[in-house]
Amino acid sequence: MIVNKSLLQELFRAFHIQRWNDRVRPMELLEMDKHAHKMIIAYCLAKYEEGEGKKVNWHNLIKGGIYELLRRITMSDMKSPIFNKIRKNKQVFNRLNKYVFSELEQIIQSDEIKKEIKHYLDNETNGDKLSKRILEAAHIFASYWEFRIIKLSNPPSYQSIKIETELLDTLDFYKDLAGVRRLTQMHTISNFIDLFGHLRFQIRWAQLPRVPKTSVLGHSLMVACTAYFFARDNNACDKRLFNDFFGGLFHDLPEAVTRDIISPVKKSSKEFEKLIKDIEKELAEQEIYPLVEKNWKDEISYFISDEFDNKIIRDGKIASGLSVDEINKNYNKNKFNPYDGQLVKAADCLAAFMEVWNSCRSGIKTDELSNAARKIKEDEQKVIGKIDLKELYREFEEV
Repeated sequence: MIVNKSLLQELFRAFHIQRWNDRVRPMELLEMDKHAHKMIIAYCLAKYEEGEGKKVNWHNLIKGGIYELLRRITMSDMKSPIFNKIRKNKQVFNRLNKYVFSELEQIIQSDEIKKEIKHYLDNETNGDKLSKRILEAAHIFASYWEFRIIKLSNPPSYQSIKIETELLDTLDFYKDLAGVRRLTQMHTISNFIDLFGHLRFQIRWAQLPRVPKTSVLGHSLMVACTAYFFARDNNACDKRLFNDFFGGLFHDLPEAVTRDIISPVKKSSKEFEKLIKDIEKELAEQEIYPLVEKNWKDEISYFISDEFDNKIIRDGKIASGLSVDEINKNYNKNKFNPYDGQLVKAADCLAAFMEVWNSCRSGIKTDELSNAARKIKEDEQKVIGKIDLKELYREFEEV
């Protein structure tokens, strides 16, 4: 399997990396949260490019997002201006990339993924300049979104003016992208990105002491990356990889309007669980879908409605209730628009387990956290498609 404890722990490190830590911050700004926001922005920018008639290589976009996150984690807290200066010196930049790969090589067990990461580090465009520009523009806009938060908490200074000017000037360089023009003109889509960004303010397990504190937004990216690698292990077609990654990224979007209702409460009765689902659908119609383009609605609904069900589209209708093995055998083709809700659910449980397991290992341990880790581990002793969760959880020591 691609996913192992070392890879999961490396991704989880992004919850520890503080951003803007040379500025007064009203809240912690974490690398995982920023990167999650970046990938949502990239999704929107890419959809607009498709609307302009351009061909978007979504798999390259996803890989570029994940592999760049791994590079940023390995480099830890390097400021973007410093990174960009290093980037201009090819000799030094190549040495940095060699260091990054030497670190990641020890963590990743899949030869195929290692090869892809090395190729990405050696040649970021991969012959796909559009995906690179979309990711770069999304990166800048996500940084600017953060800057607007800290700007209010810092006294006026020449440094703040300089940072804002540089961010806006850099963003202007990507005005050829239709989505960037809409964002800078405060089109309705900017409200959607704001709504998604608010998920970084919602802390998971908020009623329990825990370290590190993880947000709903950062958790969503952890789920998305894990679901993507699970899909790769199942030899998923391109559309299935797209669905599993963005399905993982979008799966908690309704919480932006309902807030985080913990699973034990949601599942306290079938009637209550159904009521919550109905409320989520109603609020999505009222507060989420009006913020996006009309022709995106069906796709986003596909991600967030019955998000943990396996689905395909057959004869123009959604068919659910299939196993991952059935999709592997009969529907692993782009034309069926396959979505592995079970794999997204497994990734969701694994991300929740990582959150409580890491807290316990860091010394913030309560009966509730220990019991949660134990229960998730016990409940996930199963095989889904080609993913042996029992074997994966075995790598983690008891807490």
